[in-house]
Parts: sequence; structure tokens; C-alpha cells
Amino acid sequence: MHDGEAVLRVDGLHKVFGDLEVLRGVDMEVDRGEVIVIFGRSGSGKSTLLRCINFLEEPTQGTIEVAGIRLEGGHRTRQKREQIRQVRTHCGMVFQQFNLFPHMTALGNVMEGPVTVKGVEEDRARNIAIEVLAKVGLADKAEEYPIRLSGGQQQRVAIARALAMEPDVMLFDEPTSALDPELIGEVLSAMKALATELHMTMVVVTHEMGFAREVASRMAFFHEGVILEEGSPEEIFDRTRNPETRRFLDAVL
Repeated sequence: MHDGEAVLRVDGLHKVFGDLEVLRGVDMEVDRGEVIVIFGRSGSGKSTLLRCINFLEEPTQGTIEVAGIRLEGGHRTRQKREQIRQVRTHCGMVFQQFNLFPHMTALGNVMEGPVTVKGVEEDRARNIAIEVLAKVGLADKAEEYPIRLSGGQQQRVAIARALAMEPDVMLFDEPTSALDPELIGEVLSAMKALATELHMTMVVVTHEMGFAREVASRMAFFHEGVILEEGSPEEIFDRTRNPETRRFLDAVL
């Protein structure tokens, strides 16, 4: 199954909030260039998984390895804080909410990470920003402020901002769920372009099953804090034998 080069490994991941166990031993491996779509009911732990991968949430237990940097869940030390910073430079993340800086243009938003986090000089950061904005179809909006952009355009700027860091893996946490229906398509096609043209490694939490069928290399059905089933889109959509997966798909398709 995994003859490629694993960019991301998750081993025995648990996350407990108070007395609620949200992740109950998740194992996952993602090879370079794969697009993994994670789907399942709200509250099944999908977003928590992504937030643990780049340590926005501290895993209670388990191991995360990104681009060869291996981190154990549990308490933070100074050395670990530095490793978390490194992990985040290898992991781009796109959220439901776009979280753009309102006082910066689209270009400024995209340049910010390379300049402040990676210390890239301004001219080179500007060139990178122009290039990635073009990749998400927004070359003509570089000088616009977020308030002048539609939700779909803002989300594409957020994708460009993550891309500008030249990450090894991009994490998408329901990137279209806050958008009006008519704007969803433009964001999904920008994501599809990343997968097909840039061969970007992507882990996408989404309810967009059309995108999953078309773009995913693998799909993972999340249920009550574990991956209940995984396989190719064909295996999942057409041949799943798992009653929980079937029930979910029948409800959403």
C-alpha cells in the first residue's frame, strides 16, 4: 500500500478534552503527492485530528511525524516548542474561516509568512506571493484588501498564503463550509489544481463528496474518534461493506 515516501505519519493518536475522548487511537500515513479526504459526521473528531497534526491542539498521547520531524504528544518543553515551530513551516493549514489580516492586501497577506516566519527577503517573498496568487486564479486581485473580495476569493488567498510557505503537506479543515453555495466551486477547483498540477500532498476534511470522488487518492471515514474505513473513492463509494459508512453516504449523496 505505502511504497511511496511518507510525508506525514500519525501513530496511536489520542486526544482527551476533560472526560471526553475525541480521538481514540488514530493511525494514518500519507505519502508525498497523495490527496486524502477525511469525511464523517460532525463531532467525529476530524477537525481535532488536523489541529493535532500541527499542534494547535496538544495530542494527549501518540506520535506525529511531519517531513521527518517526530513529536510525541504530552507536555511541552522548550525544545519541543522549537520542533512545533518547524512542523508548522512544513504544514500549511487552511481553516473554515479565512482569518486574513484586514489591513493588508491579498499580496501582503501572502507575503507575511515567508518574510516573518522564514526570513525570506521582501523581493523574493513578493515574487513567491505573485506566483501562488496566480496558481489560485487571483493574479488580478493582488492589490485588493480582503473586504473587497468575496468569501471564495478570500479563501483562495488563504490557500495561497499557506502555499507560499512551500509546505510538504497542506491541511484543509472544511475549507468550503463557511461559503455561500455559489462560491464553493471556485475554491474546490483551486484545490483540484493544487492536486493535479502541483502534485501537492493534501489532507482535506470536507463534506464535498464530488470533490472526493474526483480528486482523492484515498478516503478515510471518521467515526467516533477513529478511522473506521479507508480506501480509494471507488472502494468507498461503490463497494463499501461497512454499514456506518454506507449509512453516512446514503444520507449525504
